Amino acid sequence: MNRVPLIQSPTPLHRLDRLSSELGLDLWIKRDDLTGFAFGGNKGRKLEYLIGDVLASKAEVVVTCGSAQSNFIRQLGAACARFDIECAAAVMDLPYEDSQPAGHVSSSSGNVLLDRILGVRLVEMPDGTWEELYAAAESLALSYEAMGRSVYRIPIGGSSPLGAYGFLMAAEELKAQADPFNHVVFASSSGSTHCGLRHGFFGTSTEILGIACDPEPEIADDFAELASGLEALAGLASHLEPEDFVLDFRFVGPGYGVASEEGDAAIVRLARAEGIFLDPIYSGKAFAGLLRLAEEGRVSGRVLFWHTGGLPSLFV
Repeated sequence: MNRVPLIQSPTPLHRLDRLSSELGLDLWIKRDDLTGFAFGGNKGRKLEYLIGDVLASKAEVVVTCGSAQSNFIRQLGAACARFDIECAAAVMDLPYEDSQPAGHVSSSSGNVLLDRILGVRLVEMPDGTWEELYAAAESLALSYEAMGRSVYRIPIGGSSPLGAYGFLMAAEELKAQADPFNHVVFASSSGSTHCGLRHGFFGTSTEILGIACDPEPEIADDFAELASGLEALAGLASHLEPEDFVLDFRFVGPGYGVASEEGDAAIVRLARAEGIFLDPIYSGKAFAGLLRLAEEGRVSGRVLFWHTGGLPSLFV
C-alpha cells in the first residue's frame, strides 16, 4: 500500500476508572480524538492510505462529498493542503435517505470554518437525498475533467477498501496494545471503520459492536460490499456478510447529522466523570449506546469504547 504518515500512533489507550466503577465494567477508551492531525479523529487513519494513492496517481484535484460539517472533509482538506493538491467537496447541511431530519446545522462554524482556512472548495447544495449529493459530487468531478484537470474521486467518509484497510491496521494496533476485550463499541456510519475492525477481529472472541449514526437498516448491505473490496485488496481469507455486522439503531435520534438528547447527556456524563469530550453527531451517540448496553447487561467484562473524534462539531 502507498502510505503517507499523517497521524500520531498508536493512539492512547487507558482505563476509565470512575465509569468502570459506576457501570460495573472494566471500561477502557481508545483515543482516536488524539491522532494529532487537523484536530484529530479516526479519519486520519484512512487518509494515510487514501492520500498515498492520490499521490501515486498524480491527481491534481481530489473530489468528495458529505455533510457540511463532515469530519472527513476537514481532514481530507488538511491532507490535500499539505501536499498542494486542490480539494473540492459537494456538501449539504443535512443529506437524508427518505425524509429530511428535523434540525438546524450552522454553515459557518465548526468544520466549515476549518475547511475554509484549509482552502477546501465547498460547493453547497440544497438539502436533498444522498443520491442527489453523490450526483453533485460526480458533476463536480466532471467539471474539473472538462477543464483538463486530473481528478481523484473519494467516496463519502473515505469509505473505500483503502479507507477500510486503515482500520484493519488499527485493529492490529489495538491487539498489540492490550489484552483482548470482550466488546469494542464505536460510532458506525459510512462503514470503513466498522469493516476494518470487523475483519481485524474476525475469528476472535471480541465482539465488534457498532452504534449506528445513520437510520437506514440496509447499510449492513453496503458494509458487506465494502468488506468484499477490502478482502480483495488485502488478500483476506475471511468473507463477511451483512449479518456479520452488529449494529444498534436505537441511538440515531432525530436523524443523521442532528444531535440527540441521549447523546448530549452522554457527552456531559463522560466529560464530568473523566474529563473527556465527545461530539454530538457520532461519538456522543455511540457512548449513549454503550451506557444503555451496560445498563441492559448487553456488554460486560472488558469493554473498549473507540473514540472516533469529531470535536469541532461541539462548536456548531
